[in-house]
This record gives sequence, C-alpha cells and structure tokens, in this order.
Amino acid sequence: MPPKHLHDHDHDHEHAHGHDHPHSHAAGEARGVRLVGSSAESSVRHRVEVEVEAREVDRALERAYRDLVRQVRIPGFRPGKAPRSVLERIYGASVAEQVERQLVGASLFDAIELAGLEPVAEPDVDAPAPQSGQAFRYRAWVETKPAIELPSLEGLPARRPRVAVEDAEIERELEALQLRQAPLIEEPEGTRAARGHVLVIDFQGSIDGVAFEGGAGKDVELELGAGRLVPGFEEQLEGAISGEKRELRIRFPEDYASSDLADREAVFETQVSAVKRRELPALDDEFAKDLGEFETIGDLRERIRRDLLSMRERSALAALHKSLLDALLERTSFEVPNGLVERQLEQRLRSARQRLESSVEDARAIDAQLARWRDEWRQPAEREVREMLLLDAVARAQTLEVAAEEISARIQEMAEGQGVSPAVLRQAYGEDALERIVRSQLAEQKALEFLSSRARVEETTGT
Repeated sequence: MPPKHLHDHDHDHEHAHGHDHPHSHAAGEARGVRLVGSSAESSVRHRVEVEVEAREVDRALERAYRDLVRQVRIPGFRPGKAPRSVLERIYGASVAEQVERQLVGASLFDAIELAGLEPVAEPDVDAPAPQSGQAFRYRAWVETKPAIELPSLEGLPARRPRVAVEDAEIERELEALQLRQAPLIEEPEGTRAARGHVLVIDFQGSIDGVAFEGGAGKDVELELGAGRLVPGFEEQLEGAISGEKRELRIRFPEDYASSDLADREAVFETQVSAVKRRELPALDDEFAKDLGEFETIGDLRERIRRDLLSMRERSALAALHKSLLDALLERTSFEVPNGLVERQLEQRLRSARQRLESSVEDARAIDAQLARWRDEWRQPAEREVREMLLLDAVARAQTLEVAAEEISARIQEMAEGQGVSPAVLRQAYGEDALERIVRSQLAEQKALEFLSSRARVEETTGT
C-alpha cells in the first residue's frame, strides 16, 4: 500500500535539536515496540522500520472485536453474541484498518525516539494490515531539521531605508481624511454625472439573457473613477442623470476571478436613482475636534506625522531584516524538509481561502485561484522555512534564551490587542501551543536583533 499520513504531530522548530530522549530501549520494548532499523536517506529524511509484538497485535484485535460485537446487530444472533469468525468475515477489512491506525499511533513515536530522531513534520507511513498471531511490521519516513553550519555572523551586509516624513505627505494624508469625512450632498435635478460623483444605482446583469450569480445590486453607492467595479462599468455611467436607465455592455477580463464569467460579455440593466457630490469640510480646528481626539488642526497634523513615522520605521526594520537574511541565505547551504514547506504553504492557503470566502461566492473560482497560488507560493513558502531554520540556528549558536516573563508579557500584549484575557487566549490556542508559538517568535526576534547589532548597515534612500 502507498505511504500515508498518520497524524499531524506539530513538532515546532524549536524542538528539533538535541538528543535527550526520555524513552529507553527497554521502555519501548516493554510496550511491545521494537526498532528494527533506522537509516538516513538524506540529511533531513530518515527511514525507520518498526515492529510491534504479536501479543500486542492480538490484544488490539481482541479489543476491537469486543467493542464491535456490542455495537452491531447480526441476523441470527442475539445482541452481543455473534462469534468473532462471523464478524471477521463481514467487518475484517475495516477492523484491520482501525487496528493498524491504533498500532501505528501507539508505537511510532516510541520507535522514533529510540532512533534518536526528532520529527519536524508528520511522518509518512507504509503499513500492511495487521494479522492475528503475527508481529506487525511497518516502515515510516521521518523528516528532521538539517544540521546548519553558520558562516561568520560579524559584519553581514545589510540595508536600511532612511526614515523621514515630508510636509507635503502630511497634507496628502490630511486631504484623504478630509475626503473620507465629507458628507454626500444630492445634486440638483438634471446634473450629469462626472468623475468624482457618487451615484446610487440598481443593476441586474445577464449573459445571453440569463441572470448570473452576483450580477445584481440595489441602492449601491458607486463613485465614478474609483475603479470598484469591472472595467467599463463606471465609464459607461458618466453623463447619466438621476432617474435615467442605461444598458451597459461589459466584457469581463480573461483573468476574472470567476471562471464562468471570464472573457464573457454581459449586459447590465442599470437605474440611476441619485447623483451626489462630496462636500469637503474646512481643514480647521473644528474639523480636528469633530474627529474626537484633537483640539487643533496642528494636533491632527502631528498625529499624522507620528503615525507615518511609526509605519515607516516598521517598514525600514523589515527591510533591514530581509537584507540580513538575504546575506545569510547567500552564505549558507542546507537541505529543507519538504514537510515543513508543505505545512507553511497550507497555512498560507488556509488564510487565503478564508479571505476569498468572505468576498467571492463562486466556490469553483476560489478553488481555481487557490490551485494557481499553490504553485506560485511554493517558493516563497520555502524561503520562509529557510529563514525560520536559519534564525533558529543563530539563536541556538548564540544561546539566546527566552525568559518565561517575556513569554507572559507577549501573551498579555496579544490578549489586549484582541480584547480578551490571557486565559481566554491560552485556551483558544491550547496552553502549550501558545507558549511554543510565542517562544519561537521571541527567539527569532532576538536572533534578528543579534544579527542587526553586528551587521554592516548601509542607509539607503527610498524603500
């Protein structure tokens, strides 16, 4: 039978070094588990062969059939009285599969520890059906962290963009805020819509006379020139007046998210019920006070300046860290466990699916887009795993410890950001899982700070 996945044993990357194993050979064998063999197929992939004693197999089969006889009704036998031979004939294959999972689940990680390995991803397992009276032997492939030989960490080249905020940028932000706060005023009857006007419209789309899902809207506010809808839609409403009906002909782009609509021509019957304009408020102290946090327009300008500076400081720090990791990756070669890459890729795709499902109704279009992203994102996912492994290696090489107080403080900060208590957050993640995640994040942060403190940093203009 082909290799198959067992369970998602989420061994975080901070646990992938060292060989302090609590289970001895004697302990493993006491549970009827024997490591038959272990060999390295690459620097990160190992094959282990495991044997579970016949007595353990017989016990597992006996338990499975004892449970089964209480659950099923066999014609001709009283409840709970059907002989095992009858159950084996009817349910033998499914019981064997169930017992196989149980035996592998109970023995695999004993065997992996006996082999001195620490998995970083879910092992692949190739196992036969267990047989009564026979030892159960199977193979598993285990991925571990690579041994990374770090280069010199002194004077790595890095770049950090210069951080500054110009007065003109503050004014642009202020004007954007002014626009967002502007009330909509209905234009006089007969006013023709132009770019910048906000129309209130109803529309119904069809292709070849048939309405399609997501092609209708009622009392939709549409700003001409904002580019919210499919290309050509807004342009064909320029010049419309309140009360006017217009028939719009639109060809969807070839790369449109919904494959059913891509490169198809649609007709939209559209009714304009209002033409409105934004009435800009004066940029004065009253405008600032209306926002609820400021006394003067000068206070508002200062907040905008601080916010822009803070955002750019974070962006500059991210650019510095990326350039450091670029330099480190160029100087370090190692094999990456494919299971870690797959896990990172799946996390990206799960997040993307959640975002798409909130805005796209066509399930097939979502699946098609995710399939494209699976190919496009594999290389970035591998890069993320390489960075993670490198930073872990730096933290270990420099013995950068994360204190319990630091973990508690970060969890407190996370909880406050989400508006919940630390206890609720710990429960949501699972106590141990949250601790591991935060410890890993803080260790990576310390590794980046260490590298930055010894880097040869060049300040650059732009981003």
